[in-house]
Amino acid sequence: MAVAGFEDLDFHEFHRRELPRRLAEGNGATAARAVARLGGLAFRLPGGAAYTYLPRRDAIEIAPGDEAAQTVIELAHDAWQGLVHDYESAPGLLYAGRVRCPRGKAMKLVAWEPGLRAMYTGRPVFDPADAHLEDRRGRPLDVEASFAPDADREDMAHFLRTAGYLFVRDVFRPEELAGFLEEAGELRGEAVKGDKLSWWGKNARGEEVLCRVTRAGAKPRLAALPHDPRLLALVALADETLVHRVKGSSEEGVTVIYKNPAMAEGLSDIPWHRDCGMGGHSVMCPVLLASVYLTPANPETGELKMLPGSWQGTCATMDPSSESAPKGASFDARPGDLSLHYGDVMHAAPPPSRPDLASYRISAVTGFARPGARNHRGAATYNDVLHQREDGQVEHLSVVAERT
Repeated sequence: MAVAGFEDLDFHEFHRRELPRRLAEGNGATAARAVARLGGLAFRLPGGAAYTYLPRRDAIEIAPGDEAAQTVIELAHDAWQGLVHDYESAPGLLYAGRVRCPRGKAMKLVAWEPGLRAMYTGRPVFDPADAHLEDRRGRPLDVEASFAPDADREDMAHFLRTAGYLFVRDVFRPEELAGFLEEAGELRGEAVKGDKLSWWGKNARGEEVLCRVTRAGAKPRLAALPHDPRLLALVALADETLVHRVKGSSEEGVTVIYKNPAMAEGLSDIPWHRDCGMGGHSVMCPVLLASVYLTPANPETGELKMLPGSWQGTCATMDPSSESAPKGASFDARPGDLSLHYGDVMHAAPPPSRPDLASYRISAVTGFARPGARNHRGAATYNDVLHQREDGQVEHLSVVAERT
């Protein structure tokens, strides 16, 4: 079955002719550096046809069959094609239950993703240690810089283009924030577990808590955010023409995030990830996400961290608890501040460091994309794939992978 809008690929012909050509043109050397320690990965189609990718020094060897693979992934032909076209993603396929791992660990497929994207499309692999970012004047970029709304637009545009994100102070006034917070409180009261419009989790005490609501467009003041001229002026800094992602009367054009301390279950504290990581990069990106901070966002209340420059390539899987994980760029956000980031930027939402505060980060998020960009597989949002449980909890990817 073909993937809509993309060339239909023959599994055998692709591995015997087309992929070797792409690897020989440089994709193989790029991919090999990303997967050198991961062992062989095989894709097996229904019926048993399979090919294994074996990391070699500065190259990827393609072997028929799956005998030499440490990890074997069974999937349908259209799912495999989607990976080749950068339409599907490893996490998206895992969450949707569209792959099976009869040998090895399914999380190895996620670890292989930078290598797969390099093999198939030539997308660079991003290494934070190699990032040398400069400002407009050729000086090292201050990756934690913030801007006033009336700052030099060329400086802001260059920063967004280079780092992949932008942090702007004092965009919204206190009286506006009061209205947003009132509506965020209403949404909290209206959320129902299992409504597929809210994310839930459990804290260390076993209490079910709300993590986000995706239907904030139902509230008039929050619904007006994507059309606010101040926000649109900042979105216009992008090199591309971008428009609000949700049209018409849909309530899912704005999301409100509620951070909570001491979370034990559910997807509240989010590790390093990209927003197109659920799939759809080739039909959606570039996507620009705007976060409006309604309450303080810092390490104590729950912050949003960015990996500077990472939007220009694909990052390897990073364990946020590892000593080798990158620190990233942080911002002490105050109510009324705003951040923009490209969906391809690796970013993280670590847990609040204080368990005893009266309130934690609340932020409103909305997105912009190219005119005509479409959501992955025709779904309204990625929430359609993530919501697999009746209690509204979105599980961590590692939990899903263990069942695969």
